Amino acid sequence: MIWYPYQQMKTMPPPFNVVDAEGIYLYTEDNKLIDSVSSWWSVIHGYKHPALNEAIISQVQKFSHVMLGGLTHEPLQKLSDKLQAWLPGDLDYCFFSDSGSVAVEVALKMALQYYINRGETKRTKILALEHAYHGDTFKTMEAGDDEDYHFVLNAYGPSPHVIHIPTEITALEAAFAQYHEQLNCFLVEPLLQGAGGMRMYDLAFLERARALCDAYGVLLIFDEVATGFGRTGNRFVADRVLPDILVLGKALTGGYIGHAVTVARKKVYDVFYSDDPTHALMHGPTFMGNALACSVALRSIELFDEGDYLTRIARIESITRRELLGFTDPRIREIRIMGGCVCIEAKDAATLRGYQQFAYERGVFSRPFLNCLYAMVPYIITESELIQVIDTMKAWFAQ
Repeated sequence: MIWYPYQQMKTMPPPFNVVDAEGIYLYTEDNKLIDSVSSWWSVIHGYKHPALNEAIISQVQKFSHVMLGGLTHEPLQKLSDKLQAWLPGDLDYCFFSDSGSVAVEVALKMALQYYINRGETKRTKILALEHAYHGDTFKTMEAGDDEDYHFVLNAYGPSPHVIHIPTEITALEAAFAQYHEQLNCFLVEPLLQGAGGMRMYDLAFLERARALCDAYGVLLIFDEVATGFGRTGNRFVADRVLPDILVLGKALTGGYIGHAVTVARKKVYDVFYSDDPTHALMHGPTFMGNALACSVALRSIELFDEGDYLTRIARIESITRRELLGFTDPRIREIRIMGGCVCIEAKDAATLRGYQQFAYERGVFSRPFLNCLYAMVPYIITESELIQVIDTMKAWFAQ
């Protein structure tokens, strides 16, 4: 029996059975659906893309996977070289893993060991945001701040190792003033907090965070698993404010296969690079640097550049703003739009009950959560298809 995620198995409705997918569409036995959430925000080029298919097929005819313990391969080397050239600043050192959650775990492990390797053993605390979500493995749950996902940690009580603050500069400055000697990192989803409620905040907060991290010698980590590859309207938020460690996943492979990367700046890498074997990063997911994943990720990055995706994303944002201009309903708390993301936040989660089936009957796949009705569409969507998604959202409130 399949055990589905984020569901009470006893009461969940039957899931829609997908039999095919192409472009922005999912096909069930009886319907054709625009995937308005890009399969958890990852399928940026759409399904069954010929170039991505070819990248997978070409590699699988050679080999699908080899371990990185004592072995390496060309797709891994090419992807690492591409990321080194493509990412901002000196974010040059790529540690690959098999999921975004694991990649954040690696980042947190790097940050803690960075100081241990330097003989600073008191820097054991993580600064993070209220409503943070960084994954469902245990350290990422500890760094997160969402009871809907992480209530299981109540068994351990409040963590002594994590401080959560709102996205307010005064709170940021107060936290650094109080805890800077104990902090090893400040971990954030930059500009857009996804699973915590599609919360959006200003770049000035991150600019101040960068200055404070520099002043107090704290590592700044950007979890761009969800925000990377254009979702905020920026290629990466790291292009605007440079972190010390950057985490990428989801759209890294165009949504084709699970893969992620934790990318460090030279100052981080150098603290591990030593004649002392205890200074090595002792971590190694079995499927890190998977050859299929590396091949399709490299081609996905090329498509992002070739397709002028930042212009496409700006157009998606412009159309979304136009279509929602003046739209209101007494049940709506706020409408938020940023890049390729739109969120209609309801005052009460019960307002959205039944929306998934409503959208299905109108040719849209959607998956509201908490009190958020949102869309994160594939970047290849046409104007008419995007309007269909938005009109479906608006129609729900017109009933």
